[in-house]
Amino acid sequence: MTTPNRQQPNRQQLVAKLHKALRATYKPVDPDIQSPLLDQVLYACCLENAPYDVAARAYKRLGETYFDLNEVRVTTVAELAETLIDLPDPARAALALRRVLQGVFESTYSFSLDNAKKHSIAHGMKTLEHIHGIPPFVVAFIGSTALGGHFIPVDLGAMQGLLLTGVMSQEEYDGAKCPGLDRFIPKKAGLEFGSLLHQFGVEVLTNLHGAAVKKIVQAVNPDAKRMPKRGEPLPLPVPPPPAAGKEAQKAAEAARTSAEEHRPAGPQAAARPAGKTPLPPPGSGPKRAADGSVVAGSKPGPKPFVVKPNVGRPVTVKPAEPEEPAPPPAKKADVAKKPAAGKPATPPKGTDKGTDKGTDKGTDKGTDKGTDKGTDKGATKRPVTADKPAASESHKSSEKGASAAKGKGAKPPADRAPSGDRHSDDLTRRKPR
Repeated sequence: MTTPNRQQPNRQQLVAKLHKALRATYKPVDPDIQSPLLDQVLYACCLENAPYDVAARAYKRLGETYFDLNEVRVTTVAELAETLIDLPDPARAALALRRVLQGVFESTYSFSLDNAKKHSIAHGMKTLEHIHGIPPFVVAFIGSTALGGHFIPVDLGAMQGLLLTGVMSQEEYDGAKCPGLDRFIPKKAGLEFGSLLHQFGVEVLTNLHGAAVKKIVQAVNPDAKRMPKRGEPLPLPVPPPPAAGKEAQKAAEAARTSAEEHRPAGPQAAARPAGKTPLPPPGSGPKRAADGSVVAGSKPGPKPFVVKPNVGRPVTVKPAEPEEPAPPPAKKADVAKKPAAGKPATPPKGTDKGTDKGTDKGTDKGTDKGTDKGTDKGATKRPVTADKPAASESHKSSEKGASAAKGKGAKPPADRAPSGDRHSDDLTRRKPR
C-alpha cells in the first residue's frame, strides 16, 4: 500500500506559520526612532547577528570610550574591535562602523544623516545605499524603523533560520537573498516580524541544537531540512560563480564599476585599480541599462572622473661642471710712498676740502709770517750775495704763476724742480680752489 505524497506548503503558508511560532516564543522589541538617524545606523551596525541588549551595551561603551565620532572614524579596526568585544563578530562590526562614518563624512563633511528623512522613503533608501560599506541588514533595518518603510531586515542568523524552516531555498541562501518576504507580511506587522525573526536568528547562531530552535522548526515545517550533527554549525553561504557569456561579463563588469564609485574607508580596503572609470551617481548622468550601456535618447551627464596611473618618469642627472680655481685675493693697496727727493708730493684726490681750507688758513697766515720770522730766525744766516735780486724776481714770478693758476683752475706742474726758496715751493704745491 503506497502512501500519497503530501503536498509541500507554499512560502506564504510557511511564513504565516513561522510568524505564529515566533510570536509564541519571543517578545518583540520596540526600536528607538527618536535618536538621530546616524546614531540609529551605528547601532544597527552593532546589532547585526547580536542580541538587542548586547548591541545596546556595546554601542554605549563606544560612546563612553571615544571623544566623538571623528575619533571613532580615525581609530583602527583592531582598537574598535577591542571596545566591541561583547559582539559575536567585533571585527565585522568595527569595519562597518568605520566605513559608514567615512562615507558619511566624505559626502557631507559632517556626521549627520538627517537629510535622508526630509524627502521620500525612496530618497532615504538611496542615500543609505550610496554609503560605501554599509551592510544590507543596516539599510533594511533603518528603512523599516527610522524611515517608516516596509522592509524585513535579514542577517546571517535569520537566513539560516529561514533555510531550516524551508522558507528559503539553498540557491537563495547562497545568493544571500530572500525575494518576496515582505509581500507575505502586512506592513502593520512588519516591525514585529522583523524583531522576532532577528531574535530567532541569534538563537540559531548561538544555540542551534537548543529546544527553542527545534520547537519552531517542527511547528513550521516538519519535513524541513535535517539539522546538522550536534556541535557542527550550518555551512556558510557559498556565492555562485559568475555566469559565462558576454552579457554576463558585461553585467559583472558594470556591477564592479558601480561598486568602485566610492573608495572604501581605511587602510583595510585596496586602492582603486588604475584606469577604471566609475559610473556617475544616480540621477546625474544618462540613463543606463542593466549591462551598463547608455539608453538611446537620454540626456548626457557629466563626464566621469578617470583615474590615471602614476607613470614614473626617468630622472636625468646632469654631470657636475668642473669648478674653476678661485682667483687669488687682491693685495691691499700700498701705503702712499713718500715723494722722492727733488719731486713735490702730489696731494690725494679726496682731500680737496681739507686741503683748500688748510691751505687757505694755514698757508696764508702761517706761511707769510713763518717765512718772514721763521726763515730769518730758524734758518742759518747766509751771506748776502749778488744773487738776491734774482731770488726776489723768481719769488715774484712764482706768485704771478700761482695767482694765474688759481684764476684759471689749472693744477701746478708736478714735475717742476724745487726752487731754493721755501715760500715759492709752498705756493707751487698749493692746490687751487
